[in-house]
Amino acid sequence: MGESRTELIAWLNDLLQVNYTKVEQCGTGGAYCQIIDSIFGDVPMARVKMNAKHEYEFIGNFKILQNVFRAHKIEKPIPVEKLVKCKMQDNLEFVQWIKRFWDSNYGGQGYDPVARRKGASTDTPATIAPLAPAARSAGLGVGGGRAGGRTPIGGPRSTSTQPNEVVQQLRTQLAEMSQHLEGLEKERDFYFAKLRDIEILVQQQLEVVEAEGKEDPTLRDIQKILYSTEDGFEVPEPTVDEEETF
Repeated sequence: MGESRTELIAWLNDLLQVNYTKVEQCGTGGAYCQIIDSIFGDVPMARVKMNAKHEYEFIGNFKILQNVFRAHKIEKPIPVEKLVKCKMQDNLEFVQWIKRFWDSNYGGQGYDPVARRKGASTDTPATIAPLAPAARSAGLGVGGGRAGGRTPIGGPRSTSTQPNEVVQQLRTQLAEMSQHLEGLEKERDFYFAKLRDIEILVQQQLEVVEAEGKEDPTLRDIQKILYSTEDGFEVPEPTVDEEETF
């Protein structure tokens, strides 16, 4: 607990040969996976995304970490929901714990982090950047007397400069929103694919059970959950062209 954030980052960068600047970057999960790999050497680093950019990729890294914890009977709970938000305090506490664990369990053996991750890029964001509100106040100044505290210098009261600034800010915000939406769509597809695999497996098992003249209430309950809907959300009826969707 005695190390500062600066000391922890320096230790992590030296151990993993990365260039992290904030503990928040550990929220992607890649660094945690490789720290544990430096101890046991059996983390499937080929599956770890050291340059993860989206939350669904962070979650994938933490699933790998959870599997390794189970394999080595490490009882420390991993607060995945908090860590993937890339908040400083949550990740600082986990980095402090994992440093103590490393101090107690690392055997001093040689470790080549770059070779273990096969030279994969470690360029990772510091946080999941929220949608910038930068254009909110500026947007209110369009067509008004002042925008951002600036007053036109000389000439008629033209807003030619101010709208350009506002347009640029709005373009930046739009680009950030598009990137955020792309991440959400990938995350949606990621979980939909998993649910689809579960649906197929349940259906196959039900067919086997029914062929034997038996009944499996648990499988039926799972199937009900998969097909259940809520008020305001209904699964659209498939068209002829969409027969292969489900």
